[in-house]
Amino acid sequence: MAGCDGKNNKGNVSSQGTDNAGGEKVTINFMHLWPAGLAAGQNRIVNQIIDAYQNEHKNVTIKQEVLDNEQYKSKLKVLSASNQLPDVGVTWAAGFLQPYVEGKLFTPVDDLLSGELSGKFVAGTTEAYAIDGKTYAVPLEFNIAPVYYNKVIFAKNNLEIPQTYEQFKQVVKTLSEAGTAPIALGNKDRWTGSLWYMYLADRIAGQQKLEDAINGFGSFSDEGLKKAAAEVQALADDNAFVKGFNGLSNEEAKSEFLNGKAAMYLMGTWELPNFTTNEDITQEFRDSVGFFKFPTVEGGKGDINSWVGGPGVGLFVSERSKVKEEAKKFVEYFVTKWGEQSVTGAGVMPATKVDTATLKLPQLYIDLFNEMNKASSITLFADVQLKANAAETHLNMIQALFGKAVTPEKFAEAHDAAISKGN
Repeated sequence: MAGCDGKNNKGNVSSQGTDNAGGEKVTINFMHLWPAGLAAGQNRIVNQIIDAYQNEHKNVTIKQEVLDNEQYKSKLKVLSASNQLPDVGVTWAAGFLQPYVEGKLFTPVDDLLSGELSGKFVAGTTEAYAIDGKTYAVPLEFNIAPVYYNKVIFAKNNLEIPQTYEQFKQVVKTLSEAGTAPIALGNKDRWTGSLWYMYLADRIAGQQKLEDAINGFGSFSDEGLKKAAAEVQALADDNAFVKGFNGLSNEEAKSEFLNGKAAMYLMGTWELPNFTTNEDITQEFRDSVGFFKFPTVEGGKGDINSWVGGPGVGLFVSERSKVKEEAKKFVEYFVTKWGEQSVTGAGVMPATKVDTATLKLPQLYIDLFNEMNKASSITLFADVQLKANAAETHLNMIQALFGKAVTPEKFAEAHDAAISKGN
């Protein structure tokens, strides 16, 4: 990862404050994880936003420190230990955020959410950054997980988009009998299988039952949640997934979809560039990709517009910043401009609502944006919601469930036991 250490802007992370005795000039230190080499689109947008902000606020200088993803996480830990966080930085939601909030390192930003940014966010995004009734970061990105499908394979087999789960199972049966792998799944990575369980749990038991179980208010032994676990195993029995799915990585399984060997692929919208703008993938294939919402289950409590997904990164303001109010103004401006520019500039799904009618975008983007904006609820990925040890249990149990190494009952018991330990 050479060249990603922000060479031209090292240090100065703790030098917050004003630049002259008059107090008019302000320097805001901003640390982020979009280096020019690894995240060219995002890096360009960050610099455009900063240039525009400095032009509009002549007294403000934004000093950047840029690191790649893993370096960034390490540096954030080091700086938090010495109470030298940048004025503005990048954070993830839920479990990642918690220790920083408990250490009183991030300042609440609820005032921003009730100001200019009020009503601008997609449902379920800001909540992921809230702890004990206060919000500690403003989200930048958001992802939902649709079922992508190959329109050519569907047409060849006279298949239509399934609206109900029964129709979906019929699609699986038809494809399997025709010798085509119905679904690309690389469950060696475990969180990939979690998406399937979570959708079935949502559609059968309902979003609230799933949330309650994850949060420890309810139980995974709920009949609807156990039925979802049993349904995962029924899919495996019906040859729904590519051969050897439990030993394949997500990248290996994805290639089965990209090569036209598997008909469907359930994955987050971070994959969108591969189906729209990635020149390394043939135009013919990109044109063949559509998506549908996870179907409803007859007699189930779930809603077709309820999604599994979650925020990517957000911006925090340091509790110890000497320029806190200026930093908050910059964050407010940054989030607004990011929402407008990141879509076309980097193929990112922002956490703010976007008027796609005014932008030149691939139809797949537009359709998914519109779905996201009318979502009835969005359930955050279970492994992000859960605390570290419980998340690990969840992921291990997912792999065991798909591999039929545990029963739905044992799957439920292991979850409840791990969550009740509270770590």
